[in-house]
Amino acid sequence: MQNNTSKDPLHGITLQKIVEDLVAYYGFDTLGELIRIKCFNDNPSVKSSLTFLRKTDWARKKVEDLYVRTLPKLGK
Repeated sequence: MQNNTSKDPLHGITLQKIVEDLVAYYGFDTLGELIRIKCFNDNPSVKSSLTFLRKTDWARKKVEDLYVRTLPKLGK
């Protein structure tokens, strides 16, 4: 019997969920210090952050990496 459970901690989690969880945990101020990108520091919103992150692979990778490191603190 084969186990199809993904070992990827991001499997099945949308970028929107990642951003919303990080904002809820850190707030935009701390998030902007941890990941220095304009969408977290200059008039931040989840919507504008998603627009930027969907177009910018390096920034999305940083956000995903932070989310994976934060998962234990989120209790997920």
